[in-house]
Amino acid sequence: MSTLTYTARDSATMLKRNLRYSVRYPVTIIVALAIPALLLLLFVGVFGGALGAGLGAAPPGGKYIDYVVPGILLMSIGYGASSTTLAVNRDMTEGIIARFRTMAISRSSVLTGHVVAALIRTVASCVLLIGVALLMGYRSSADAGRWLAAAGLVALLAFALSWLAVAIGLAAPTAEGTSGFTLIVQLLPFISSAFVPTGTMSGPVRWFAHNQPFTPVIDTLRGLLTGTPIGHSGIIAVAWCVGLAVLGYFWAGALFRKGAVR
Repeated sequence: MSTLTYTARDSATMLKRNLRYSVRYPVTIIVALAIPALLLLLFVGVFGGALGAGLGAAPPGGKYIDYVVPGILLMSIGYGASSTTLAVNRDMTEGIIARFRTMAISRSSVLTGHVVAALIRTVASCVLLIGVALLMGYRSSADAGRWLAAAGLVALLAFALSWLAVAIGLAAPTAEGTSGFTLIVQLLPFISSAFVPTGTMSGPVRWFAHNQPFTPVIDTLRGLLTGTPIGHSGIIAVAWCVGLAVLGYFWAGALFRKGAVR
């Protein structure tokens, strides 16, 4: 067998391991779905009337739920990344990764298994969230091509945040040490265009919300799903995702090679 074949085989084995763990302990998956779904119920069912009226029915001719769903989707990706960083940190602190290093397996497969499993879990959570949104009255005017583009962007962001989550999980000395990453991915969507346009915010907050990575992703998803122009936000969103993925990949690789000695 070639090196690539061995790597693919070992990565598949690690993927099965992580998916089996998710099936045996589904709490993290349930939380990753339940919290975004509850936020959707909160912002649409409780605040939706006031926020929608204040925004003048955004998007034009639509309902507030049509505006807010892309932001909730992004939050679902963030919660999935939080679960991934905890899983990696658990393997690191319990010595499982150290044991894997002594085995005759591809070293990259250990991290790849976590990333691919996280990608599968996150995409499944987003699909279920879309189902909840449809039950609540969400309707999209996007054609098949725009839906495919939106799905690709969701997968790309999930891939990027998963690699970053793996790096954080390797670097943190304890599970509590991953809380900073968890806080960031859960807080940033609130300071973005997820719930209100950035133009309605005060000066410094508006600047930060407009220039942080989640805003162009949300704006692009919203434009794709509502059938409205996305302008330059699509290019910026992809650039942010690729940049975060590259950062997470090389950082995680460096930590894994060094053994993340504490």
